Amino acid sequence: MLKEGITGHQETIVTVENTAKTMKSGTLDVFATPAMIALMEQTAYESVAGELEEGYGTVGTMLNVKHVSATPLGMKVTCESTLTKIDGRALTFEVKAFDERGLIGEGTHERFLVQNEKFQAKANNK
Repeated sequence: MLKEGITGHQETIVTVENTAKTMKSGTLDVFATPAMIALMEQTAYESVAGELEEGYGTVGTMLNVKHVSATPLGMKVTCESTLTKIDGRALTFEVKAFDERGLIGEGTHERFLVQNEKFQAKANNK
């Protein structure tokens, strides 16, 4: 059952594949902002996935995050999410990312509860 306060946790290591240079979001070998955002979305959706009815999922609808510190190759990045608000089918999460030195990103992420088959069918018919 969905309830405010559900938390999530994910970890990754900064590799060549998730650097700004490789992801084309910059020219440096540091953790890319798109990689941080993907980690935040993954952490949020996986935190509630087990609480949903069979056949339901969530889709991301909004991100408002700051990437405040660079993380070099080889360093571990962790992400934490907390479901802070449920408004009908709209879910709001607080998301934070840290490397081994401290906070690297934070903000809010909204997701929307959908019936997977119906949502996919609608997306395919556009």
